[in-house]
This record gives sequence, C-alpha cells and structure tokens, in this order.
Amino acid sequence: MDGTGHPKTQGCHLEGDGGNAVLADRIAVVPAAPDPDHAALFLKDLLAHAEAGAPLGALFKSKPEVKDFLTGIIGNSPFLRDLMLTDPPRLLQILEEVPEARVGRILADAEQARAGDEAGIMRALRLLKQDLALTLGLADVCGAADLDLVTGGLAGFADAALTAAIRFCLDDLANRNKFNPFDAEKPEKGSGLIVLAMGKHGANELNYSSDIDLIVLYDPEQAPMAGTAEAPVEFVRLARRLVKIMQDRTADGYVFRTDLRLRPDPGATPLAMSVPAALVYYESLGQNWERAALIKARPCAGDISAGEAFLQEIVPFIWRKYLDFAAIADVQSIKRQIHMHKGHSVIAVAGHNVKLGRGGIREVEFFVQTQQLIAGGRNPALRGRRTLDMLDALCEADWIRSDARDEMAQAYRFLRNVEHRIQMLNDEQTQLLPKDREGMTRIAALMGFGSLQAFEAEFLEHARKVQHHYAELFEDEPALSSELGNLVFTGDDHDPDTLETLSGLGFKNPADAAVIVKSWHFGRYPCTRSSQARERLTELHPTLLGALAATENADAALRSFDSFLVKLPAGVQLFALLKSNPHLLTLLATTMGAAPRMADTVSKRVHVLDAVLDPAFFGAMPSVEEFRTGLDRTLAQARFYEEALDRARIFTQEQQFLIGLRLISDTLSADRVGFALARLAEVVVDRILTQVMNHVGESHGKVEGGNVAVLAMGKLGGREMTAASDLDLILLYEAPPDAKMSDGKRPLAIPQYYTRLTQRLVTALSAPTAEGSLYEVDFRLRPSGNAGPLATNLGGFIDYQEKSAWTWEHMALTRGRVIASTSQKFRQKIYENVCRTLTQPRDRKKLADDVRTMRARIEKDKGTRDIWDLKQVAGGLVDIEFIAQCLQLAHARENPAVLAQGTEQALEFLRNAGCLDIGEAELLLEALRLYQRLTQVLRLTLEGKFVPAEAPGGVLNLLVQVSGTPTFARLETELADLQARVRAAFVRLVGEVETVETDP
Repeated sequence: MDGTGHPKTQGCHLEGDGGNAVLADRIAVVPAAPDPDHAALFLKDLLAHAEAGAPLGALFKSKPEVKDFLTGIIGNSPFLRDLMLTDPPRLLQILEEVPEARVGRILADAEQARAGDEAGIMRALRLLKQDLALTLGLADVCGAADLDLVTGGLAGFADAALTAAIRFCLDDLANRNKFNPFDAEKPEKGSGLIVLAMGKHGANELNYSSDIDLIVLYDPEQAPMAGTAEAPVEFVRLARRLVKIMQDRTADGYVFRTDLRLRPDPGATPLAMSVPAALVYYESLGQNWERAALIKARPCAGDISAGEAFLQEIVPFIWRKYLDFAAIADVQSIKRQIHMHKGHSVIAVAGHNVKLGRGGIREVEFFVQTQQLIAGGRNPALRGRRTLDMLDALCEADWIRSDARDEMAQAYRFLRNVEHRIQMLNDEQTQLLPKDREGMTRIAALMGFGSLQAFEAEFLEHARKVQHHYAELFEDEPALSSELGNLVFTGDDHDPDTLETLSGLGFKNPADAAVIVKSWHFGRYPCTRSSQARERLTELHPTLLGALAATENADAALRSFDSFLVKLPAGVQLFALLKSNPHLLTLLATTMGAAPRMADTVSKRVHVLDAVLDPAFFGAMPSVEEFRTGLDRTLAQARFYEEALDRARIFTQEQQFLIGLRLISDTLSADRVGFALARLAEVVVDRILTQVMNHVGESHGKVEGGNVAVLAMGKLGGREMTAASDLDLILLYEAPPDAKMSDGKRPLAIPQYYTRLTQRLVTALSAPTAEGSLYEVDFRLRPSGNAGPLATNLGGFIDYQEKSAWTWEHMALTRGRVIASTSQKFRQKIYENVCRTLTQPRDRKKLADDVRTMRARIEKDKGTRDIWDLKQVAGGLVDIEFIAQCLQLAHARENPAVLAQGTEQALEFLRNAGCLDIGEAELLLEALRLYQRLTQVLRLTLEGKFVPAEAPGGVLNLLVQVSGTPTFARLETELADLQARVRAAFVRLVGEVETVETDP
C-alpha cells in the first residue's frame, strides 16, 4: 500500500501516461462488500440486461476479479451502483476501454455538445456527467486512476460543460439579433465574456461533489452586441441562465452546483460584473481573503484571452512587491473562526470533517496559500494554482523543508481520496466521515483497506502530521480568546490595524463599522451616557464584534445592534448581562442578522431577553400546562386589572420571542412552530377571559347558571398559527331560560351582558397598553358576520349553522375548536353540535361547485403570481385548505373520523379512511408542510411582503435550511413546481377554479 491507501500504481494523468490497458485489466483494489448476498441481487440485474448481460457474464468468467470488484462497488456506493444499473451497456464500455482515453473523449464530447433548445443541452451535459462520474469512480477505486486524473478530469469537464453552455447561450443571443459573434462555431472568442474558475475548480482540483465557484465578468467595450442589446443586461441574464443549465436538477441529475458569490461584494452587485467595475473594486476595496481566493483564479470558459488579460491587470492586487506578513492575520483569523464555529478542535476519525477539521485538507491549503501570499510577490515561481505543485515550489525556494513537503503532499493525496470516497457514497456535498461503524467500514473498503482499524490508524497519522506542520507555521498565533487583533476606537482617524481586524472578521465596510462603534463612546445614546456603561460596552467589544461577524451579514447585524442601542433607555445592566452570558450575545447577534422583525421586538421590549437566561429555554418546548403555570404565576402578582393585562403582554411577548429564537437557533423545527404559537395563544385567551369576567363582574355581576366559551377558528383553531396570525374567535354563551338580567350592582340584560363581556375581551386582547398589544382579534366568522351581535347565543348559533349557513361557513367550522369554557359540560355540548353540523348529508356536486366558486372569487380579488404569496397563489395554502375542508364535508356523514381541525391531520385522516388517494395525499402533505415551514420563517423574521432580492441573507439561509433544499434558487424552482401540481390536484379533486351558479 502507498500513502493513499491504494496499492502502488503508475501515475495516471489525463494525458494518458498510464498505458493502454483497459480498465478491466487494471483492477488492483477490490473493496470488500459489507453484504455480498445483497450486492449479488443487483449484479443479477446487470446480468439480466438484454444487451449487456451476456458480455458482462463472459467478462466475469474470464476475469473473476471484475465481478468481485463490481460486487464491492455495489455494496459500498449506492451512487455508483445506481449509475451502473441505469445504463449497463455504458458500464460494459467503461470496463473495456482505457480510462484516460474515455475521460478525454467525454471532455471533448462535452465541449462540442450542441442542442436546439435549453432542455436538450441540459440533458446532453447531464448524461455526459453521469458517464464521467462512473468512469472516474470505478477507475479511482480500483487503483487505475491517480488523484490527478480524477480531479483534473472533473475540472476539465466543468470547463467543457461551461463552454458548451456558454456557446448555447451566445448562439441564442445571436439568433435573436442581440449578439454578433466573430466566430459562429466558437462564439465565445472575442465575446468579452469572462468566466473565472475559482477554488478547486481554478486549480484543477475538483472533487466528485464539488460546487464550482465562478466569477463572471464582461468587457462592455469588447462585447460585440447587436441591435439595441446592452451588454450589462444580456450578460447578467446569460449568467443566470448559465447557472440554471449547470445546476438545476432534472430527471438526469445535475452537472455542477454553481456558486457566483466569490465575485466582488456579491450582496450588492449583479451576477455578471463589468471588467472596469471589478478592477475598481479590487484596487480600492479588495480584501486579503479575496487575494487568497484569486491565487487559484483561472479563465476556464468564455473569452479566455480576455480572462487572462484581466488576471494580468490584477496581479499587483494579488501579489505585493514586498514580503506580505500583514496578510497572514486575515488568513489565520478565517482559519480560527472555522474551528471556533464548527467545533473542529480535536482530531477524530468517525464524524471528522476531512476538509475543515484539524489536520484536514483546508490546513494543507492554508499552509500553502499563506506562504504564497507572503512570498509570491517577489517570486513568480510561487504563483501557481495547484496545491501539490506549490508544495514542490515552496520546497525548491527553501520556504519549507523537504520532509514537510513530502508529508503534506502524502497527507493531501490521502485526505482528498478519503473525501472522494465520502462523496461516492451518495453523491452528497459533504466532507464528514460517517459517525457509525457501518459507514466507516464502507469508506475503509473503498480506500482499499482490509480493516477499519488500519484505515483509522493511517488517517490519524496523516492528520497529525498536517496539524504539526500547520501549527509550526503559525506557532506565534495568539490564543483564541484574544484572536481578534486590534480593536482601537479612539482618535479622529481610524486605526489601520483595527480596520484590518474588522475586515478580516467579515465586515465589508470596516470604516463604517468603526464609525458606528466610535459613536457609542461619544455618549450620544441614552444607554451609553454613563462612564460605567461605556466601560462595560468597551469590555464587550471583542465578544460582541466576534458574535456579529459570525452572522451571515456582519454589517447588517452591526447596524441592527446600533439601532437596538439607540432605543435602550439604560445600558449598564444589559451590558453586564451580556458580558456574563456570552451565549445570550450569540443568540442576540443571530437575531440581528437573520430576523429583523424579532430584532425590532428586542429593541422595543428588552425584557424578552430575560427569558433566554432561564435554563428551561434549552429544554423541550413548554406544554400547555407549563404555559398555564407560567402565566398564572405572573398574573397572580398583578395588583389590579390593567397590570394583569400588562403582565399578560410581557409573558406572551417573551414566549413568542423564545419560540422564534428556538426556530432561528435550530432548537425547534419549523413544523412545530405553529403548534407552539397556538398552544400559547389558547392559554392566553383562556386566562384573559377569566380576568375579563372578573373585571366585568365587579360592575355587572354574573349570570347565575350561565356559561361562556370561546370557539377558536382559522389558524388558531387548526393549531397552525404564525407570528403574525390574527385570532379568529366566536364567543358563545348560554343562559338559563328564566334568566333576564345579570346580578351585579349595575345589572345588564342577558344579550347586553355577554356583548359587553365580548367587547372587553376584544379590548383586553388587542388594545395597546404601555407593554404593547397581545393579538389582533377578528370576530367576523360569527353568524351574519359584522351585521350580527358580537356575542352569540349557542341556540341561535346551532340554528343558524343547521338552516342558514353558507358552505364556506361550514368549511370554516371544520377548524372550530373550543379553547376556553366556563364548564366542561358546555364545551362538550358545543363540540357535539359542531360535529352534528359537519356530518349532515350533503349534495357533493353542489358542495364542490360552492368550493370552487369561492376559490374563484378569492382569486379574482386577491389572486397573484408571486410564488412567495404562499397563501393566495394558485396552488398555495388556500387550495390545500379548501381541498381538505371540501373532502371532510363530503365524507363526514359516512365517516366522522375524517374530521380534524388541522389541515395536515385532516389530510392524513382522509387518506387513512380511503377518501383521498395516497398519491394525492402525499403531494398535498408535502406541499402543505413546505408552505407552513416557509411561512413560519417569513412571519417570524420579516414585516410585510417578502421580496427575495431585498431580504437579508440570513432570512434566505433560514428558508433554505427549513426547506431542505441546497440553494435558494433551487427552492424557488421546487416551490413553483409544487404550486403547479397542487393546483392540478385541486382541479382533479374539486373542479376547475371558476364561478358556478348554485342555489343557496
């Protein structure tokens, strides 16, 4: 075995110095299958293939090691197994061909790929990527391909695929008379369109599941635009289309996930930047981390000569004339932040991150890049892109010893091979070794080791050597506790080292950040007027700026924190609190960066932070009983009615804030937020009703023998509340037949009494006090809406529902749930009557016509094409809710078990009862859960309409996180597709969305 865990083989480079032997003759490593019998079933499927089965059988007979090798692949790599079974003739060709030659042909075919439409070019490139992935994967595992062939082949394919995609896009522009190419066969030549490959792609070091990081530029003076077309407009559109062609998942997979965020100031610049704008940025605003990134930049597609000219222009930015030790602080800071935030402080094996962990790939790359930045300005030989080449160059230039070069190179090859095996398992973009023994054993087998222990021992040996050399390079690195560097905010001029520290932390505008921090020290805000407050705040600087920098947008988080300070009446206690509780500061910083709506709550109601200090915050979500106990405890301390309302507001705001904080800190899933908010609201309404009844009783007494209940409708009834939900309520009452008046000192007639009670309840819940308001309240779902009495007699309610209610009112009633009642008997009586109403016989055709008519009317008034109007868009939440309510009303007579207040539970009950096809149910449930998760994030984090282009990056990241999609662009694609499928389901299950005249 060599240092990579493979038997020693001749180097196999893309140029083909591995000889002319076909892959089947070069199997040096046969991974052991964990379950050979299971793998044999898949092998049987291969042999049963009409075209390839017999030749494969003959090959297995003549070369048994091929059969054993494929058995090992099938048993250890589901991704490669699926590629083999998708196209057995392709597998046969791969086995009978020289891998270097096949890779070269695939790359040539990709570059020459042509198609008449976008779907055609996408399919062609994806099929070629499948071929490449299987060819390289098999050659890699069996020992026929070395690291250079694998990484070079993948990077070369990325170049070729980008070239083909760009040619397609430019041809399309030319066909629409917007572009006039100099060379119709190669329209990218002289186009002024520059595509720079960054990172591993730029260095020809791609791994199996790498993103490709690109910077797209264009030269407006050089681009041969035609007609009225403008380069800025067309090239930005082209960049967006290029990303789609490369990364959108289709039935054939994807080519490469594509990331354009390494361009200058990605949050504020278009996807494609003009060359002059990029030059101005790098000359005036470029940061050291960008210098490090540009070391690997390489023109990979588009106008190659223009790309090379651009890189030549920015040579002075990347490579300084003098030994550049100042840049090291930034690189060290980045590395330390990775360890600080990702918990990579020790070397393990199971679960270890082979890229970012201690002794990992990133440390080898930093070891090389740091020294390139220092010395590359004076020694052009140190300006190369490939890590292994630069280890040699650094050794030749006497910057590192030969033993460091050899050990780092061996470790790099080994770790990259481990990374590849991890990604071979399921084609996932991950560098985490499995945590379980079974997964680790698969990795060891794919690496060619006979035992897991042998693999672990070699892994640890390489990782420790990397850590040793990396630590030796940075032996003077300060400890993490003081790692931020200079933070001096005195004097008129900005301290250069402080600006560098802020820049290294991730502040895009360090001077603006410095101005904000300086303003705190001038005592301009009420909370910083005392010298003690300013001293406490100064002590917080390192922790505070580090926490803000760890958010997605450090500058925006700092501005939010500044706005927060402006509104603070005093600061000493809070600053001391934050100093003593660093975790609280981290949560606060996360809120500033990811949830502007919640940050605004904090600035107005600082007391909400008190609840975070309760250890219970980090435990399970409170139950209804725990909410009741907590609210009762605070209400018991109220001396009078108004104070009780204030205390209820404080309690509710704290709990709503904590629910939101649990979501953004990932301790509560978005699926549970609606339930938690409803659980809180029903406790609050129940306890406020008691307070209101006592308060009204002081003046008007009570109705002896009378009962009151609050029927929750809408989102509260269905336990699907969001942070912005109104409370849809109906107050129901019942008085003894002989009762005429209440019994207080100022008695009221029965209807007037309960109306007064309802008015006071509405005020108690919704009126603003010094502590804000609780909820917006809506009583319009009561019989006859706003035209009817505010309080509803139960007898009248029952009569109305049975004789006069419209279909939409019965639909709304499916969500009716008693959340507060003066007696259990009255609660049960309401429940039984609601069930009787919902289970009455119905004309199903009329029901469906009523439902689709109502949907049509709503669409006419509130219809939208905005996919982010998750409620009203065609195929959105309203469609799903209407389907569930319609089917419940249609089937409840025969099967009352289908009734449920929550939409998700209703769909599940309908499916289980056979009233809804399983496939339709799964579609609706998938869409409902996604819509609800996204809605929860949007309502918790933002006020008003969601516009993706204007939303903070932290919000977009949260949306991607809760959706489980890889990128925001992918989320939007899936969302639009789901909405189309839901609308189609509505048409199948209910009917076309159109107005149908029916009898009332």
